[in-house]
Amino acid sequence: MHGMHNIKLKQFRLAPMSSSWTSEDNKAFERALAVYDKDTPDRWCNIARAVAGKTPEQVKRHYDLLVQDITSIESGQVPFPSYKSPKDGA
Repeated sequence: MHGMHNIKLKQFRLAPMSSSWTSEDNKAFERALAVYDKDTPDRWCNIARAVAGKTPEQVKRHYDLLVQDITSIESGQVPFPSYKSPKDGA
């Protein structure tokens, strides 16, 4: 899924700051989303301040990609992985 984000991000003109997202960036992003809901004034600026090195445009774009991924999963466009249970010898 991470590679999928990189492909989609190349369609946009990226800001000069880093466009790659570390697991720490994603954790900070998720925490900030929980604090700054859709009704928060200057939501994307606040979230960008919570994620080091990201601009408001980058966090908004990251959010939009996340929504696209969720929509694809919920609409059945992304297959569920097949997991083997321990009794199957996995």
